[in-house]
Amino acid sequence: MPTPETDPALETENGSLGAAAKGIAEHASSLARLELELAQLEIKKSVKGLGIGAVLAGGALVVALYAVGFLFATIAAGLATTLSLWLSLLIVTIFLLLVVGILGMLAVRSFKKGGPPVPKQAIAEAKQTSEVLKS
Repeated sequence: MPTPETDPALETENGSLGAAAKGIAEHASSLARLELELAQLEIKKSVKGLGIGAVLAGGALVVALYAVGFLFATIAAGLATTLSLWLSLLIVTIFLLLVVGILGMLAVRSFKKGGPPVPKQAIAEAKQTSEVLKS
């Protein structure tokens, strides 16, 4: 670390002291920019992973939707062998609406538990930097 004996910019004269203060301010500014860049990189990485997962889950959901549709058509056709067609379709529809309601409530609860992505490493670095600058 530079000292007044090794770095003439740290001498206690008015001009040199101003230069030292300016240097400290520049270092703090560049450090803050680097911390912001780190936070952006962390968030981009997190969002990229979430995006890829969302696309894959969406594809799986579409295929599963078709499969479930065929399953319930099969159930309705099976019920239609003993009941009238309209009654078997009504029973399957009511069952599906109950499932949708339960899944919807579970989804709302899950969304309430979740939180936004937070750049934890950048926040920790910023706290350490502010503690060092204070001391």
